[in-house]
Amino acid sequence: MRMGEIHAGGAQRPLPTVRGLSRGTGEETTRGLAMLKPNPRNDFNWRTQPDAAHYVQSCVERLCARSQDISRWNRLLPSETGTRLINWVDQLVVPRHPTADKELLLAGFEYVREDGVDDVSSWLHPDAVLPVVRMVSERGSNGDPPYQLFLKVDSVDHFLKTHRLDSTTPVEGLAGGRCRQACVGTSEQAELWVVERHGWCQYHIPEDTPEQIRQAAGHVDALRGRQRLAGPAGFDRAGELIAHAIKDLGQDWACALFFRAEREYWQSRNQAARAQYARQQRVGMGWANHDHHTYRCSRDHIHDVVNLLEELGFYCRERFYADEQAGWGAQVLEQPVVGITVFADVDLSPDEVQDDFAHSPLPPRAHLGTVGLWCGLHGEAFLEAGMHHLECQFSFNAAREQLAKQGVRSMDPFTNSDNLKQSFTEGERWPVDAHRIDRLLSAGFIDDSQADSFRREGAIGSHLEILQREDGFKGFNQTGISDIIQRTNPRKH
Repeated sequence: MRMGEIHAGGAQRPLPTVRGLSRGTGEETTRGLAMLKPNPRNDFNWRTQPDAAHYVQSCVERLCARSQDISRWNRLLPSETGTRLINWVDQLVVPRHPTADKELLLAGFEYVREDGVDDVSSWLHPDAVLPVVRMVSERGSNGDPPYQLFLKVDSVDHFLKTHRLDSTTPVEGLAGGRCRQACVGTSEQAELWVVERHGWCQYHIPEDTPEQIRQAAGHVDALRGRQRLAGPAGFDRAGELIAHAIKDLGQDWACALFFRAEREYWQSRNQAARAQYARQQRVGMGWANHDHHTYRCSRDHIHDVVNLLEELGFYCRERFYADEQAGWGAQVLEQPVVGITVFADVDLSPDEVQDDFAHSPLPPRAHLGTVGLWCGLHGEAFLEAGMHHLECQFSFNAAREQLAKQGVRSMDPFTNSDNLKQSFTEGERWPVDAHRIDRLLSAGFIDDSQADSFRREGAIGSHLEILQREDGFKGFNQTGISDIIQRTNPRKH
């Protein structure tokens, strides 16, 4: 098996659809306007989409030229947060012109129609990480076509308070609901909006009820405080909370709340995360630039993790396996409505990648690789340990340099190509429970010297990952990931 070879794992279940949304050809689209199911023609073999990225960038440049507010954010985000404006764009609204449809189709976008909306057409790219482009036909009060740019934020209320706009700015949508938005910059030629989404991918405000909002607040509190018990009991408890949330709120809203709680728990255990979050919160943005969430899973429980993620609306995308030396595999999953991607890492042998390792129990092994030993030292990432890392989209060099000035150093990049750059911050070292060390030593998974080291110094627990994508590239560098898996082996620290 060649290093870097990708094994595609297709969707294990058919994706549900959203009532009222359809492709321009008349066929049903997947459940979610925000992100379509990847086109089966590419078999998850992601490629750069330079024409689509150029189209989006040209729209952004036009909006910057028309709005001082948008132009200011284009300058402010790199200096204050180490991110780029494009990392936060939810949607671009631009006027329709005679050749627009042809240009978008040639660039790979697909037209998605919303029932009851005749004067707006939405275009999204199923094979790229790019915002939605919405075409409008009507003109503004001054006769010019309207232009709008929507920025993703965790909380509209926090954004408005941060910028002292809370007393003067009307907000569309109920507090605690699935979607809220507000116009925060207006000129004769363009508007700047901020939008928060919690499992809502359409572009009108949902009619949430006070009872649903009350239930949502209760469920997110329960998820924040869930007992992260070890073993089957922990998965049973997580499953109960997830099932209750889905019953009251539906799959997508429940999923958004679950990962909100997951990010908070991970952040509480990672100083680099707290440092970067503070920078992004100072300008009111939160973690809305997240790219993917990573769980390290034991061989005993990866199928439990995948089963619960599928309950939350995820489907299986590509599988990764590198080589025998790396001893590692991963199942990538995506929730298309909430816009969350998950990496589920696990120790894996070459022959096992041919099987559906994400759903079938894996037999025990006499040796623990990087992922298995991490779980042995800290527990399951889905349970007591928390996520191994959150990866967000940044301006790669700016973020690393700015964090270094705050004392947060980064490891050498494990991907540094034209279309993808990735680097971990130096790992957060966690103390290791003595009983865990004793069990690993007794089972022969570590030796006396390693056991003594873990007792004295603990072991690397979690990271923040810094990522930059170009040309809409949606995939990952498998060889680079294998490299970082080996470099984060607890035995080497």
